[in-house]
Amino acid sequence: MASTDTKTTKAVGEDGSGLAGIEAGLDALETSAKARAPFSQTFKSKILPPIVAVVVVLVIWQGLISLNIVSNPSKLPSPADVWAEIEDQWLKGTLFSYIWGSVSRGLLGFLLALAIGTPLGLLVARVKFVRAAIGPILSGLQSLPSVAWVPPAVIWLGLDNSVMFTVILLGAVPSIANGLVSGVDQVPPLFLRAGRTLGATGLRGTWHIVMPAALPGYVAGLKQGWAFSWRSLMAAEIIAQSPDMGMGLGQMLEVGRTNSSMSMVFLAILLILFVGIAIDLLIFSPVERWVLRSRGLLVKS
Repeated sequence: MASTDTKTTKAVGEDGSGLAGIEAGLDALETSAKARAPFSQTFKSKILPPIVAVVVVLVIWQGLISLNIVSNPSKLPSPADVWAEIEDQWLKGTLFSYIWGSVSRGLLGFLLALAIGTPLGLLVARVKFVRAAIGPILSGLQSLPSVAWVPPAVIWLGLDNSVMFTVILLGAVPSIANGLVSGVDQVPPLFLRAGRTLGATGLRGTWHIVMPAALPGYVAGLKQGWAFSWRSLMAAEIIAQSPDMGMGLGQMLEVGRTNSSMSMVFLAILLILFVGIAIDLLIFSPVERWVLRSRGLLVKS
């Protein structure tokens, strides 16, 4: 046994040179892991695939019309017709108004839902009586289609923007709260015990221990909450319309249906899809990557 210890000591080195070599190797690995990928690799793995997907969709779309598989423009407009509609709305000055009307409502409503859903989720997760009382209600509200809230909201509040925010809140708050509850439930008990040992109790423990550990589930709830917010808003804009409520993509979709303009209908659908994807890519995806990277869970291919 003594000879083994002697050999180990000699291998490491009395001056710590062996340990220094190990540390240097680990530093090199960490540096290589943090090195930014070249643009060519990023282009091939992240930029090129969605471009190819869009091109394929456009080719199939145009092929359905060119091959007379769908020859009635009142059922399926061509990509050129939709592009002409974009130019027409741009020249009229209404395109940006439609987009900004919906985006501003959606983001403001989501922020209100965030301010309500976060403390509600913490309360449900940490207080057993509250969880038993309203936990099933939150799950039920999450499964209820948001469009069901539009008629009563119109009756209660009238035709103004408060209808939009009410529908957004009823659609997003349960998702945000349930996401946070799920994240808190997955916090290892060892973290909580270690926090209490170090004096992190009450609000301090919630802020420094519970919330950081629950971030993956919380971020997932935020993404789902935004999806519910956006869908709820579109349903409310289609059903509840008034000159006092301004313009939005839902109103644009309904105007296209009323005027039997399939090019406007398709344009509205594409813009709704584009805004939803853009918000996810610009806001939620970076936050999700940061959470995964901070936990060493981000795997690079």
